[in-house]
Amino acid sequence: DGEFRRHRIFLINFDELNSGIKKSKVSASQEAYEDVQWTSDSNSHPPWLRFHLNISRWQLYLHRDPNMEPLTQQLATHRIVSAVQKSGGTQLKLVMSFPNYGQAMLKPMKQERDEETNYNLYYFSDFERHNAEIAAFHLDRILGYRRVPPVAGRLVDVVKEIKDITTDRKLARTFFTSPVGNVCFYGQCSYYCSTEHAVCGRPRHLEASLAVMLPDLSLASRRTWRSPWRRSYSRSKLAKWETEPDYCSTVKKTPPYDKGTRLVDFMDMVILDFLMGNMDRHHYETFEKFGNNTFLLHLDNGRAFGRHSKDEPSILAPLEQCCRIRRSTWLRLRLLSLPQYRLSDVMRASLFSDPLHRVAPLLSEPHLAALN
Repeated sequence: DGEFRRHRIFLINFDELNSGIKKSKVSASQEAYEDVQWTSDSNSHPPWLRFHLNISRWQLYLHRDPNMEPLTQQLATHRIVSAVQKSGGTQLKLVMSFPNYGQAMLKPMKQERDEETNYNLYYFSDFERHNAEIAAFHLDRILGYRRVPPVAGRLVDVVKEIKDITTDRKLARTFFTSPVGNVCFYGQCSYYCSTEHAVCGRPRHLEASLAVMLPDLSLASRRTWRSPWRRSYSRSKLAKWETEPDYCSTVKKTPPYDKGTRLVDFMDMVILDFLMGNMDRHHYETFEKFGNNTFLLHLDNGRAFGRHSKDEPSILAPLEQCCRIRRSTWLRLRLLSLPQYRLSDVMRASLFSDPLHRVAPLLSEPHLAALN
């Protein structure tokens, strides 16, 4: 039992939890939420709670996790009872709540699947793409990492599932009807939150990604780490790693990269980012409970899959400078290079299971071909 406790993210007193939920329902008059009575029996738990309780020191979810299908099904189909804008961040995202007290992060469709990132844009000015969040979850799972929180695509009714139920007054004030009759909104954020960059339904249905929320920070605190290979986020300056060929020698002497698996964990993330074309990995997070001996969370992948016609070799600088890779990752990549297991074919088959595939393939064929 002690071994189990050390390697699980948290344990719950269900009597206290059920009591707290009842009090919140009374105080908030939350008629939209279900009456729940959860016990230590996992069969009484909704999929999101099962996901939270099974997070371990080594991964977010199990290989062939039986909870994955009901969890992604909930994200794609469960009734939405609340929608508010998430504070912080540079672009628009919403927190959606379900009747069983689960929550998900929504990122709306910003551009068409076949559009490429403008070559004149800096990486820090790029749009976040809903299909990139979905594809990142599938790619992370195919690589055997299981470090991206589960994501599903969904067609959201902008009126019924956002505008009519939001209690966020700042968000509510940004809704309008476009000249062609589409319902639009833009929220408040650092970039692209204006009438010129509004998110619009067709006429009221909007494609979006919904990612299951991680446990509340009060239950499972996380530590944020600055990436040693962070870009300068400047139009004129270069980062230290771009000018010092022997930069990795310094990193390898610096905690937490000087011991344990942190450096090869970081290389796993580098490989994921290279395959996705993600240049925006300035920080990463870990669960504090597990100290330095744990996996890295692969969060915020919306700026991935922006360009298929050109690779970005600089993303692989850590791998090139350190010449380190986890053996299991190397073997997985070799497997995915074989004709019968080509990464593009495996990704195509995996993405086929997402509900938004019925609208259009989540990655265009040029993007899939670029994975090989």
